[in-house]
Amino acid sequence: MKDSIRHFVAELVGTFALVFVGGGAIIVTKMPGSDAGLVGVALAHGLILAVMVTALMRISGHFNPAVTIGFLTARRIGPFMAGVYVLAQLLGAMLAAYALKATTPAMLFDAARGGGQAVSLDITTGQAFMLEAIATFFLVFAVFGTAVDPKAPRVGGFAIGLTLAASILAIGPFTGGSLNPARSFGPAIATNIWEGHLIYWVGPIVGGVIAAQLYEWVLMRHPVEPVEHGPVDPV
Repeated sequence: MKDSIRHFVAELVGTFALVFVGGGAIIVTKMPGSDAGLVGVALAHGLILAVMVTALMRISGHFNPAVTIGFLTARRIGPFMAGVYVLAQLLGAMLAAYALKATTPAMLFDAARGGGQAVSLDITTGQAFMLEAIATFFLVFAVFGTAVDPKAPRVGGFAIGLTLAASILAIGPFTGGSLNPARSFGPAIATNIWEGHLIYWVGPIVGGVIAAQLYEWVLMRHPVEPVEHGPVDPV
């Protein structure tokens, strides 16, 4: 039970930080005369994710249901603990969104949809889904390649944060660059705006699961070959 509490708190704090800082950066862009733009929003998300992953990776470090579900399908986390992680992520995102609502001007908060995302009218639902899935694939792939693989370079959360920042730069103008169901869920709860919300759940989860499966079963070197695979070097 104590271990579950540690993981719950770590995931809650990390997700709270991501949604508060990332959402706050989006709200700042709505200020009159603000010079903040897409680059600033991408950097805010990337930097805070890098810091939180590095600070908490010895305990957890997901802060994203798409990452957790990817780990679950790769059998790197059990169903109960995965539920603990996702619950903490959703609660942390909600608390962060309401904290922004309580501490930022109401006009700016509303204009920024509480720091949430929106799908551009220039793309279709299918295109938005694919963009979120592909970008989240890169994010979860970076998690496995730098934090899960035992032979991975130990760079903390730096590469993971950079992946998020680069992805927001690439797809932010089209979908807002969520890559994280909890990241979209918190502001949606605080604003009651659910437009396109299914995209922000299904797209990232699909991309995250594909990345986890690909890295775990194709790229990862397992110390012992599963018995059902047969002899590695049959005579």
